[in-house]
Amino acid sequence: MEGLDLKQMSQMVKVIAEEKNLPEETVLNIIETAIAAAWRKEEGEKDMNVRAVLNRETGSATVFIAKEVIEDGLAYNPATEIPEGEAEGKAIGETFEESHPVTKFGRVASMTAKQVIMQRLREAEHEAILSIFEDKIGSIMTGMVARVDRNIVRIDFGRTTGIMLKSDQIDGEYYQVGSRIKVLIKTIERNERGAQLLVSRSSADFIKQLFVQEVPEIETGVVEIRAIAREAGRRTKIAVTSTVPGVDPVGTFVGGRGVRVQAVMNEIGDREKIDIINWSENLSEFIREALSPAEITRVEIEDKRAKVYVTEDQQSVAIGRQGQNVRLASMLTGIELDIELAEAPKKKKRANVEDSLLSALQENESETEAVVAEEDTEAAEAENAAEAEEATDAE
Repeated sequence: MEGLDLKQMSQMVKVIAEEKNLPEETVLNIIETAIAAAWRKEEGEKDMNVRAVLNRETGSATVFIAKEVIEDGLAYNPATEIPEGEAEGKAIGETFEESHPVTKFGRVASMTAKQVIMQRLREAEHEAILSIFEDKIGSIMTGMVARVDRNIVRIDFGRTTGIMLKSDQIDGEYYQVGSRIKVLIKTIERNERGAQLLVSRSSADFIKQLFVQEVPEIETGVVEIRAIAREAGRRTKIAVTSTVPGVDPVGTFVGGRGVRVQAVMNEIGDREKIDIINWSENLSEFIREALSPAEITRVEIEDKRAKVYVTEDQQSVAIGRQGQNVRLASMLTGIELDIELAEAPKKKKRANVEDSLLSALQENESETEAVVAEEDTEAAEAENAAEAEEATDAE
């Protein structure tokens, strides 16, 4: 093989595997893929299905071309098909492999093989490094900001680099090259272009893992995080509960003098507020807690929707700035919440103090007038009686 010594390559499989920290089988497959690509370029056709086998003991290689067996007498594509009569006993529809020994390649084909080997080795090495992070998905790691592009921040972990997309960044947060930051290992994304490690700081799980680091009672099972709703850079609501009677879950997460929750806020920035509330199996009570600090009058639940009634002075508190409070509460509870204005209770009409006094005075005046009238009547009667008596005496 001109420009590419197959025997030497077969002997280098073990050396390359140790150097790149890759399995020997992986390195061998890469070399065989390169041989197949070079043979297709020089001897075959673009649409041929070619594989190669390298004999590590002899240093020889053979390529196999897979072809579909078709009925004799039909027009066919010799690059991908073969008549049944030439398929050495293979039935129609089955796959027949033509074998061709590899002798030598020209300069262009040799360059193709070398490029394929180098590229595939880089990809395999990168994949091997990423596989180390498979067990770290969902946990927090500390890395160094290596590069800041318009929408992407690259985090250096030493042997590999993590990608933090715009959607995984905290809104309004500034990233300085060379600074060390904590990120959540989100996932390893694989596609035709390769694999990349995705990290996040905006994820709700990032908040959860920060609390896991600060609250040892989570690991021991004394307290639990039951739900998290987050708008990164603005506000987070966390519903917590205790598995041990007498343990205050909210107080456990807040910590003495707020030291635990403050440690989390120091990591994400003071712009983002954190509400820690009690989780409840009673959905109505959970909704009330989720909408705090608003005071709720009553809750009516129907399927996955609930009407929450509040007084007029609590309406804006329940909804929150730009609807944030009710939106996060809906995310936290998993229920669509509608804030309704509760009717004010009807009050009994109470008499005005002045009206009461006036009425009392009027009653007194009436009684006084009645007494005066009665006295006047008695006086008149007495006067008439006296006059009658005087008249009788005169007679």
